[in-house]
Amino acid sequence: MAKSELPPLDRLKTLLDSREEEVLSPAAARSAEGLRRRPEKLLEADYRQQYAVDVDRILHSLAYSRYIDKTQVFYLIRNDHITHRMLHVQLVSKVARTIGRFLGLNEDLIEAVAIGHDIGHAPFGHDGERMLSALCSRHGIGTYHHNVQSVQFLEKVERKGRGWNLCLRTLDGILCHDGEVHDQHLAPVRGKTFEQHDRELRDKQTGRPVTLVPMTLEGCVVRFADTISYIGRDIEDAIRLGLIERSDLPQSCVEQLGDTNGTIVYTLVTDAIRSSYGQDWVAFSPAVSEALYRLKRFNYERIYKNPAIKKDVPAIEAMFEHLFARLLADIEQRNPESPIYRNFINGMADEYRASHSSAAIVRDFIAGMTDQYFLSQAPPEMRPQVRVF
Repeated sequence: MAKSELPPLDRLKTLLDSREEEVLSPAAARSAEGLRRRPEKLLEADYRQQYAVDVDRILHSLAYSRYIDKTQVFYLIRNDHITHRMLHVQLVSKVARTIGRFLGLNEDLIEAVAIGHDIGHAPFGHDGERMLSALCSRHGIGTYHHNVQSVQFLEKVERKGRGWNLCLRTLDGILCHDGEVHDQHLAPVRGKTFEQHDRELRDKQTGRPVTLVPMTLEGCVVRFADTISYIGRDIEDAIRLGLIERSDLPQSCVEQLGDTNGTIVYTLVTDAIRSSYGQDWVAFSPAVSEALYRLKRFNYERIYKNPAIKKDVPAIEAMFEHLFARLLADIEQRNPESPIYRNFINGMADEYRASHSSAAIVRDFIAGMTDQYFLSQAPPEMRPQVRVF
């Protein structure tokens, strides 16, 4: 089409929204239905669809840039080929968009959920999450969960406390992404409202068992893709670090899924597409799901709980305790030289400061730290050694 024949830019979004009716599955989320907590006056010539806007906002968030130095599984290790959080979310996005494309789903929504789902991870991965959760509970602000914190960052911390005003379906997919839960079959719970979303956030923070299910098929796909993306990749990293050997993998899992990350990902993606095509759910076949469950158990016992990667836990826990107490004292004493003032509180919106206790502000500051920044805030004598592999 010649440049002179282009329709007005504000019509391009309408054309794209109309095209979704032709190419997407009836079960897919429509971009035109994207609902935000606060109405927005968009630019007159804004041709981006709703979930594409969410993708751009997350990509340009400060929290997204900090993925680059956030632990995935292995911390205090210097090795350029070990997976970090930035790579993980990119892999989740790619896997989820591949599945979504063959199922006729909204790839913009999938990408927004995928790249935003781990933004709330604390330094040092799930160990750091557990340590920060204990501190939060002790200070009366509920338990800490990285999926809840992801929403907290995107809604209440980013843009100096004004948040990004993302669509409900994006926030819901991020909150409900839990890849630690094993699902053979997952169907969306449709029709949620912001009130229900807020209630789920509060319920999760109580520490009581809460079942969270995405409200869209796209969110369900990201939840499956989260597991697909880490299960084989963590095995490759563990082999590279000498924690396990490929021959250690359970033979029954190898026969069903393969013994390399590439074959495991391809097998799981293919099976998910075959088992979910034309349905209002996402699923693995029973045999593949059972093999995946056994492989996850293997990873937990041989990798995630391996004493070789836990020896620095006491030192890290001591640093969390020290840093939380010091920053809390800095707020109570209104110490303007403290990093929590210079690098976080100063310039924050009045609404954020008025609606968050001192402990909640410390939680948000620590949760947003990269591993290296966290270490730089601890006294030198408390810092464990970084190992080179």
